[in-house]
Amino acid sequence: MSPTARVSRDVPDHLPDVLAAGAVVIHRDAVLLVHRPRYDDWSFPKGKLDRGELAPVAAVREVGEETGVRVRLGAPLSSQRYPNGSRMKTVFYWHGRVVGDPGVEDYVVNEEIDEVAWVPLSKARKRLSHTFDHDTLEEALSTEWRTRSLIVVRHSHARTRKSWRKDDRLRPLLAEGHRQAARLVPLLHAYAPTRLVSSSSVRCVQTLTPYAESCGWPLQRTDALSEEDATVESVVEVVDELLDGKESAVLCTHRPVLPAVLDALGVDTEKLAPGELVVVHHRKGKVTAFERY
Repeated sequence: MSPTARVSRDVPDHLPDVLAAGAVVIHRDAVLLVHRPRYDDWSFPKGKLDRGELAPVAAVREVGEETGVRVRLGAPLSSQRYPNGSRMKTVFYWHGRVVGDPGVEDYVVNEEIDEVAWVPLSKARKRLSHTFDHDTLEEALSTEWRTRSLIVVRHSHARTRKSWRKDDRLRPLLAEGHRQAARLVPLLHAYAPTRLVSSSSVRCVQTLTPYAESCGWPLQRTDALSEEDATVESVVEVVDELLDGKESAVLCTHRPVLPAVLDALGVDTEKLAPGELVVVHHRKGKVTAFERY
């Protein structure tokens, strides 16, 4: 998540924050804004997290619901934190990139959102109603937003080595591992990788299969990321190819191989548990930000 948050003013913190998520969507020198009649204000599309929902998933869902525009997330922005009645509200933001048609003409207005507009960047600051939104827009414009994502996944929970007497490459996921793999799907869709690369081992392939089936993109299997065959050189070659490519990508590998992958990316983070992932945002081969889920 973004490491910093802006607070407009202080209120007691005895209650948990209301959590919300949204995106600053920039397309062809314009930013996507919505008008809320209840507050008579212009702001970025955003909304509350559903129970158990991760913030990136909520951000993409809310942009789609409030504007009709499908987006994928780029690098995270600083979160906002401000009073919301007797509680505080925290809103997580990302850069948003349009996927498909950017048109908003067919959006059906409602009581919550009665106008959606692509506002020229030169006029957006004047249109936005809140100072903290001005700050978020300035951050979005001053940071790299034309990034791609490389998502690094540790395979989900698999059968133990002691319980498996066949070739370890064939060791499958447990039922919980399959559930984890299914839960990965909406999170991966939030970043919309179109290049899918997995260790050739069954447990890694099974981890990415639900996403592959849901998006329709082919799943590439490679020994270069397998626990038995991976070398530092083979890992670097795979990572460099994905960084140099023109697509956002996801790769799945094993705990012993992950340090080589993260070292190749220059990312320093704690060990990933089964089913956890790191989203690395990059531009022209240079890492600009990363998140962990």
